[in-house]
Amino acid sequence: MTSSAVLVTGCSSGIGRATALTLARAGLPTWATARRPETIEDLAGAGCRILPLDVTDEDSCAQAVEAVEKEHGAVGALVNNAGYTQVGAVEELTLEQYRRQFETNVLGGIRLTQLVLPGMRAQRSGTVVYLGSGAGLVAPPASSAYAMTKFALEALSDALRLEVTGFGVRVVLLEPGAVRTRLMDTGWDLQARTDSGSPYATFMANVRAMTDRAHRPEARNVLDAQAVADVIVRAITSRRPRTRYPIGSGTRLAPLLRRLLGDRGWDRLMGRLVPFSG
Repeated sequence: MTSSAVLVTGCSSGIGRATALTLARAGLPTWATARRPETIEDLAGAGCRILPLDVTDEDSCAQAVEAVEKEHGAVGALVNNAGYTQVGAVEELTLEQYRRQFETNVLGGIRLTQLVLPGMRAQRSGTVVYLGSGAGLVAPPASSAYAMTKFALEALSDALRLEVTGFGVRVVLLEPGAVRTRLMDTGWDLQARTDSGSPYATFMANVRAMTDRAHRPEARNVLDAQAVADVIVRAITSRRPRTRYPIGSGTRLAPLLRRLLGDRGWDRLMGRLVPFSG
């Protein structure tokens, strides 16, 4: 028997919640998880199974995978969605902030992947999905921590794909552009202190202004969480999913423009969009 059970991380809001609901509506056994399970209790009424899961805690990861395997024999698909963004200038972010960013956005997904792969190999099938970002292709200003984690997922998915394809396991990387979720709000809530005494205060204010403009409700290039969830479900249920799914025009155009302009041209453009002063 081949398991079709899907384990989704970070389901308390945004893409994770939309994905869990869409998977359940598609009839797939869906295990929705969050650090605080009380935030996803309502998903049980939509047909999801609920589990506590903190991707930065190894015991929590092991217990979640064990619960799914106990009922289904293996995890059929793993959706590594849990993550957050940390905004701030490199000089002002602490090493601990960088560590936490990588623990959640990268290492948590790696640990879960390690835990589900034995079951997937045994049944000779499975899908591992990583939530990358357009920030993993072109780094936005004041987003070094977040962008570094998303660049890391690009490398991780490429390396892993070559390692597990012989076992019938597929690896899929999503690269959505700006998504209308609380991700950026959380990033600014966690922002390093940039008051009037900071040398980066004006720059960070200009970055925030650009971000707010890009995410305003009427902005055409901003995706909603459901658009990304639909792609995730399509990838999981496809017989031959693509290795990468760029989602949104920004994800396609920004890397092209970056290559055409070169380093100096790109820096001049970004300098006009996000002035250092004024």
